[in-house]
Amino acid sequence: MSKVDIDALDPEAKAALLKRLDQGFAKTVPHNLALGLRIVDLDATGCVAELPYDAKLVGNPDTGVLHGGAITALIDATCGAAIFLAMGEPVRIATLDLRIDYLKPATPGRAVRCHAVCYKRTRSVAFARATADVGDANDPIASATGSFMIFAGQTIKMDVLSPVEEGES
Repeated sequence: MSKVDIDALDPEAKAALLKRLDQGFAKTVPHNLALGLRIVDLDATGCVAELPYDAKLVGNPDTGVLHGGAITALIDATCGAAIFLAMGEPVRIATLDLRIDYLKPATPGRAVRCHAVCYKRTRSVAFARATADVGDANDPIASATGSFMIFAGQTIKMDVLSPVEEGES
């Protein structure tokens, strides 16, 4: 399978791809589902995922701020999804290194969004950048870079990047 040209997709095909990627995101990594992570947008450079605010994910009950571990999971997962998009198929990957600079706390009661891009791939390693924010991409709460091992030939058994067949949901 070749890389998907997201910009060339009509809105209906893009919505179908987004739905399929979001389903694969939740089904192949149960932790994503448990946290409520969702892929909410795609573009030619990467994707955007969202971590909804949930009181069970609060790190400090006195402030109501989401725990950094939940935000780390959001960033890691979004980088992985961006790599899948860049590769054109969901090949097994593993995080080798993920550096996150927390710039400020998330706003209590607000969902956190992460935009990630895969900016370089080799045969065995992919590199991604990401930022997280609570509604203003120009005012990030965290910035990250990461490297991910690519397990060539170990495709995930879910064709999340194939078009949705008519009548399929």
